[in-house]
Amino acid sequence: MAESSDPVWETHPVTPGRFEDFADVVNPNRRATHCWCLSHRLRAREIEELGGDSREAAARALCERDVPPGVVTYRDGVPVGWCNVGARADIPRLVHSTKIRPIDEVPVWSVVCVVVRGGHRKQGVTRPLIEGAVAFAAEHGAPAVEAYPADPAGRMDTTMAFVGTRSMFEAAAFEVVGTTEATASGMPRLVMRRTLG
Repeated sequence: MAESSDPVWETHPVTPGRFEDFADVVNPNRRATHCWCLSHRLRAREIEELGGDSREAAARALCERDVPPGVVTYRDGVPVGWCNVGARADIPRLVHSTKIRPIDEVPVWSVVCVVVRGGHRKQGVTRPLIEGAVAFAAEHGAPAVEAYPADPAGRMDTTMAFVGTRSMFEAAAFEVVGTTEATASGMPRLVMRRTLG
Protein backbone atom coordinates (compact mmCIF):
# COMPACT_ATOMS: atom_id res chain seq x y z
CA MET A 1 0.00 0.00 0.00
CA ALA A 2 1.41 3.41 -1.02
CA GLU A 3 1.88 5.91 1.76
CA SER A 4 -0.14 9.10 1.47
CA SER A 5 1.95 12.26 1.28
CA ASP A 6 1.18 15.88 1.88
CA PRO A 7 0.40 17.86 -1.26
CA VAL A 8 3.10 20.02 -2.79
CA TRP A 9 1.93 23.64 -2.99
CA GLU A 10 3.43 26.24 -5.30
CA THR A 11 2.27 29.76 -6.07
CA HIS A 12 3.43 31.79 -9.06
CA PRO A 13 2.62 35.16 -10.64
CA VAL A 14 0.21 34.87 -13.56
CA THR A 15 2.65 35.64 -16.34
CA PRO A 16 1.72 35.05 -20.02
CA GLY A 17 3.13 31.53 -19.78
CA ARG A 18 0.72 30.75 -16.94
CA PHE A 19 -2.35 32.36 -18.50
CA GLU A 20 -3.99 29.05 -19.41
CA ASP A 21 -3.60 27.88 -15.80
CA PHE A 22 -5.26 31.09 -14.59
CA ALA A 23 -8.08 30.54 -17.11
CA ASP A 24 -8.51 26.93 -15.94
CA VAL A 25 -9.30 28.31 -12.48
CA VAL A 26 -11.49 31.34 -13.25
CA ASN A 27 -13.07 30.42 -16.58
CA PRO A 28 -12.50 26.73 -17.38
CA ASN A 29 -14.99 26.69 -20.27
CA ARG A 30 -13.49 29.89 -21.77
CA ARG A 31 -16.88 31.59 -21.98
CA ALA A 32 -16.47 34.99 -23.62
CA THR A 33 -18.85 36.80 -21.26
CA HIS A 34 -17.86 34.89 -18.12
CA CYS A 35 -15.62 36.45 -15.48
CA TRP A 36 -12.01 37.14 -16.48
CA CYS A 37 -11.34 38.99 -13.20
CA LEU A 38 -11.28 42.37 -14.93
CA SER A 39 -13.76 44.39 -12.89
CA HIS A 40 -11.23 45.72 -10.39
CA ARG A 41 -8.48 46.31 -12.95
CA LEU A 42 -10.49 48.11 -15.64
CA ARG A 43 -13.14 50.81 -15.29
CA ALA A 44 -16.75 49.73 -15.89
CA ARG A 45 -16.89 51.73 -19.12
CA GLU A 46 -13.78 49.95 -20.43
CA ILE A 47 -15.28 46.55 -19.67
CA GLU A 48 -18.59 47.48 -21.32
CA GLU A 49 -16.67 48.45 -24.45
CA LEU A 50 -15.09 45.01 -24.56
CA GLY A 51 -17.03 42.32 -26.33
CA GLY A 52 -16.63 38.58 -26.60
CA ASP A 53 -13.03 37.56 -27.08
CA SER A 54 -11.84 41.04 -26.12
CA ARG A 55 -12.31 40.21 -22.43
CA GLU A 56 -9.88 37.34 -22.70
CA ALA A 57 -7.48 39.53 -24.67
CA ALA A 58 -7.70 42.21 -21.95
CA ALA A 59 -6.93 39.61 -19.27
CA ARG A 60 -3.95 38.39 -21.31
CA ALA A 61 -2.69 41.96 -21.63
CA LEU A 62 -2.84 42.43 -17.85
CA CYS A 63 -0.62 39.35 -17.49
CA GLU A 64 1.98 40.94 -19.76
CA ARG A 65 2.55 43.88 -17.44
CA ASP A 66 5.81 44.16 -15.49
CA VAL A 67 3.83 43.33 -12.35
CA PRO A 68 1.19 40.69 -13.14
CA PRO A 69 -2.31 41.12 -11.64
CA GLY A 70 -2.09 38.21 -9.22
CA VAL A 71 -1.00 34.69 -8.50
CA VAL A 72 -2.02 31.13 -9.33
CA THR A 73 -1.62 28.37 -6.75
CA TYR A 74 -0.87 24.80 -7.76
CA ARG A 75 -1.38 21.59 -5.80
CA ASP A 76 0.85 18.82 -7.07
CA GLY A 77 1.26 20.73 -10.32
CA VAL A 78 -2.46 21.31 -10.92
CA PRO A 79 -3.70 24.95 -10.94
CA VAL A 80 -6.30 25.15 -8.16
CA GLY A 81 -6.51 28.78 -7.01
CA TRP A 82 -6.32 32.39 -8.18
CA CYS A 83 -5.79 35.55 -6.16
CA ASN A 84 -6.09 39.01 -7.71
CA VAL A 85 -3.62 41.12 -5.71
CA GLY A 86 -1.77 44.32 -6.46
CA ALA A 87 -0.90 47.79 -5.26
CA ARG A 88 -4.11 49.52 -4.23
CA ALA A 89 -3.00 52.55 -6.24
CA ASP A 90 -3.02 50.37 -9.39
CA ILE A 91 -6.56 49.02 -8.87
CA PRO A 92 -8.99 51.60 -10.30
CA ARG A 93 -12.07 50.18 -8.62
CA LEU A 94 -10.47 50.69 -5.20
CA VAL A 95 -8.91 54.05 -6.08
CA HIS A 96 -12.36 55.40 -6.98
CA SER A 97 -14.36 53.51 -4.36
CA THR A 98 -16.57 55.54 -2.05
CA LYS A 99 -17.29 52.48 0.12
CA ILE A 100 -13.83 50.95 0.62
CA ARG A 101 -11.69 53.94 1.46
CA PRO A 102 -8.05 53.94 2.60
CA ILE A 103 -7.77 53.90 6.38
CA ASP A 104 -4.37 55.63 6.38
CA GLU A 105 -1.52 56.67 4.10
CA VAL A 106 0.26 53.29 4.00
CA PRO A 107 0.72 52.28 0.31
CA VAL A 108 -0.87 48.88 0.80
CA TRP A 109 -1.39 46.10 -1.68
CA SER A 110 -4.93 44.76 -1.85
CA VAL A 111 -6.46 41.33 -2.32
CA VAL A 112 -9.59 41.91 -4.38
CA CYS A 113 -10.56 38.41 -5.46
CA VAL A 114 -9.94 34.85 -4.28
CA VAL A 115 -11.10 31.92 -6.44
CA VAL A 116 -10.73 28.20 -5.78
CA ARG A 117 -11.21 26.02 -8.83
CA GLY A 118 -14.34 23.91 -8.98
CA GLY A 119 -13.69 20.40 -7.70
CA HIS A 120 -10.97 21.62 -5.34
CA ARG A 121 -12.98 23.59 -2.79
CA LYS A 122 -12.89 22.77 0.92
CA GLN A 123 -9.51 21.11 0.44
CA GLY A 124 -7.22 23.68 2.06
CA VAL A 125 -6.41 25.75 -1.03
CA THR A 126 -7.03 29.23 0.39
CA ARG A 127 -4.23 29.19 2.97
CA PRO A 128 -1.35 28.58 0.51
CA LEU A 129 -3.09 30.83 -2.02
CA ILE A 130 -3.23 33.79 0.36
CA GLU A 131 0.27 33.10 1.66
CA GLY A 132 1.51 33.07 -1.95
CA ALA A 133 -0.23 36.38 -2.65
CA VAL A 134 1.39 37.93 0.43
CA ALA A 135 4.82 36.64 -0.64
CA PHE A 136 4.29 38.08 -4.13
CA ALA A 137 3.41 41.47 -2.63
CA ALA A 138 6.44 41.35 -0.31
CA GLU A 139 8.74 40.59 -3.26
CA HIS A 140 7.51 43.81 -4.87
CA GLY A 141 8.11 45.92 -1.77
CA ALA A 142 4.61 46.08 -0.31
CA PRO A 143 4.68 47.33 3.29
CA ALA A 144 1.34 45.65 4.02
CA VAL A 145 -1.40 43.65 2.33
CA GLU A 146 -5.09 44.34 2.87
CA ALA A 147 -8.23 42.36 2.16
CA TYR A 148 -11.89 43.35 2.37
CA PRO A 149 -13.68 40.12 3.30
CA ALA A 150 -17.23 39.56 4.41
CA ASP A 151 -17.92 38.89 8.06
CA PRO A 152 -20.78 36.40 7.82
CA ALA A 153 -22.86 35.58 10.85
CA GLY A 154 -23.73 32.23 9.32
CA ARG A 155 -23.24 30.42 6.06
CA MET A 156 -21.63 32.44 3.28
CA ASP A 157 -23.58 33.13 0.09
CA THR A 158 -21.44 31.29 -2.46
CA THR A 159 -22.18 33.88 -5.14
CA MET A 160 -20.13 36.35 -3.08
CA ALA A 161 -17.41 33.92 -2.01
CA PHE A 162 -14.77 35.67 -4.11
CA VAL A 163 -14.47 38.36 -1.41
CA GLY A 164 -13.41 35.79 1.18
CA THR A 165 -14.35 35.59 4.84
CA ARG A 166 -12.89 37.00 8.00
CA SER A 167 -11.80 33.55 9.21
CA MET A 168 -10.02 32.83 5.90
CA PHE A 169 -7.80 35.87 6.36
CA GLU A 170 -7.36 35.44 10.11
CA ALA A 171 -5.89 32.01 9.33
CA ALA A 172 -3.27 33.85 7.23
CA ALA A 173 -2.34 36.28 10.06
CA PHE A 174 -4.44 39.23 8.86
CA GLU A 175 -5.99 41.43 11.55
CA VAL A 176 -9.11 43.57 11.46
CA VAL A 177 -8.04 47.21 11.24
CA GLY A 178 -11.28 48.86 10.18
CA THR A 179 -14.63 48.55 8.52
CA THR A 180 -15.96 49.56 5.14
CA GLU A 181 -19.28 50.89 3.97
CA ALA A 182 -19.45 48.01 1.50
CA THR A 183 -21.44 44.82 1.93
CA ALA A 184 -21.48 41.42 0.26
CA SER A 185 -24.99 39.95 0.02
CA GLY A 186 -25.95 42.16 2.95
CA MET A 187 -22.98 41.10 5.08
CA PRO A 188 -20.55 43.76 6.32
CA ARG A 189 -17.11 43.88 4.75
CA LEU A 190 -14.07 44.50 6.91
CA VAL A 191 -10.64 45.96 6.31
CA MET A 192 -8.10 43.32 7.30
CA ARG A 193 -4.37 43.87 7.08
CA ARG A 194 -1.15 41.94 7.34
CA THR A 195 1.87 44.14 7.93
CA LEU A 196 5.08 42.98 6.29
CA GLY A 197 8.72 43.43 7.22
